[in-house]
Amino acid sequence: MDLDRIDRKILNAVQRNNRLSTEELGELAGLSATACQRRLKRLRDAGVILADVAVVSPEAVGRPMLMLVSISLERDRSDIIDRFKQTIRRTPEIMSAYYVTGEADFILTVSARDMAEYEAFTRRFFYEQPEVKIFKTTVVMDRIKASFSLPIDE
Repeated sequence: MDLDRIDRKILNAVQRNNRLSTEELGELAGLSATACQRRLKRLRDAGVILADVAVVSPEAVGRPMLMLVSISLERDRSDIIDRFKQTIRRTPEIMSAYYVTGEADFILTVSARDMAEYEAFTRRFFYEQPEVKIFKTTVVMDRIKASFSLPIDE
């Protein structure tokens, strides 16, 4: 899908605040509210806008600990990788996951209430899966930036 300057303005605005009304968005983009609404629908239908989400404070919901975990699997077989991806998708403690190149096969962001809960997670998630060769955990001390926003040139 080709994005014009107005689409890019709309995308930049909704990345910062997806609660803007179509009137407010239209004002920013130089469109009527109706035209802006049509563009938003087109961007969603085309898969340019994947989701409209709320960013929740981990501390506010009692999950203040974040861990970055690198994982290496025993074998690089596509069936093992696909099965592991499915397991990741079904696991609510995993906030984000990336299949990567380099030393590790996967990098995960995992949330927990405390270290005891994370240890229980590691026993359940890593030790019970024979294809996991090794995992390394880095505990996040301070979240400096949390964003899904992409830089979009207008």
